[in-house]
Amino acid sequence: MPSTSTTISGWDFNRGNDLNGIMDAMLHTGFQATSLGQAIVEINRMLRWRLSSEEITERDSNEYHDLARRAAVRCKIFLGFTSNLVSSGVREHVRYLAEHHMVDVIVSTAGGIEEDIIKCLGSTYIGDFHLKGAELRAQGLNRIGNMLVPNSNYCLFEDWIMPILDAMLREQQEDGVRWTPSKFIARLGKEIKDPRSIYYWAAKNGIPVYSPGLTDGSIGDMLFFHTYKNPGLVIDIVEDIRLMNDEALKASPRKTGMIILGGGLPKHHICNANLMKNGADFAVYVNTAQEFDGSDSGARPDEAVSWGKIRADAKPVKVYGDASVLFPLIVSQTFAKHPDLASRLSPGGVNESLGMAS
Repeated sequence: MPSTSTTISGWDFNRGNDLNGIMDAMLHTGFQATSLGQAIVEINRMLRWRLSSEEITERDSNEYHDLARRAAVRCKIFLGFTSNLVSSGVREHVRYLAEHHMVDVIVSTAGGIEEDIIKCLGSTYIGDFHLKGAELRAQGLNRIGNMLVPNSNYCLFEDWIMPILDAMLREQQEDGVRWTPSKFIARLGKEIKDPRSIYYWAAKNGIPVYSPGLTDGSIGDMLFFHTYKNPGLVIDIVEDIRLMNDEALKASPRKTGMIILGGGLPKHHICNANLMKNGADFAVYVNTAQEFDGSDSGARPDEAVSWGKIRADAKPVKVYGDASVLFPLIVSQTFAKHPDLASRLSPGGVNESLGMAS
């Protein structure tokens, strides 16, 4: 074996019950523990990167020749997640990142938007994977894995969102407002006025949230009902795809990083946007999907390299596992451990990644 080889060894609990020590030992534990350790290293690389780490080139405009200016330019981080994670307690971890403006762009599914808002109106409860669907249906309960959501929560959501849709329609007709999914989500974040919400903080901190499949969920049901009650509202997805792709295409001179929990739409939407800049510089996937059916959800990072969605010289990591277990551990050793590196907000409320007011 080469002299640089790492010896396998796990954490010795004779040294105490030390979370930081346990997590540091993941790198040399083997199997998915090592992948988890590598994911933590990769995310910390995203957080530590500054433009000042790079040599000044001819492509840099004059404003980026100033060393202080270069030191303030950080990696642009895209965070994607599926709706089931917002239904779970992972919602609170994502809310923490949005609250402290630790990520720059969010992408989720329709469920990943509405479940956050619905939790501000009514609770989700622990159930069991083996509860009978027919019995739950008779009781007015919906099962998400081993979690239960009462039907009444969606009634509360309908009562809450319908006046907002009415107001949006009036603004469209009277003021010429052109709604997109991201503008719609920002409006929901402003209307909810609840600091438990991811999208309350996203709206407050100016973090754009994209969800091209916005109609595939309860929000879609509400839009459907609204077409009968008060027809005419238009939501334009074309403007959003331009905005989303520009998030990556116009990121230069910043590097971009992807943290993607789960698969499906959020995973591909973020990867495809980064294709526009010839690939993300950093990438971490956390999901349980396998590649053997050819799905994008299960695709390993190397497949994205072949498409130009991740740079060939990047060091991407995929962790196979449940994000509800893995993501809080990751956050504990990255964003929460280095809040000074992670937060885009200075004490004065300045977005340090761009040097602009937030």
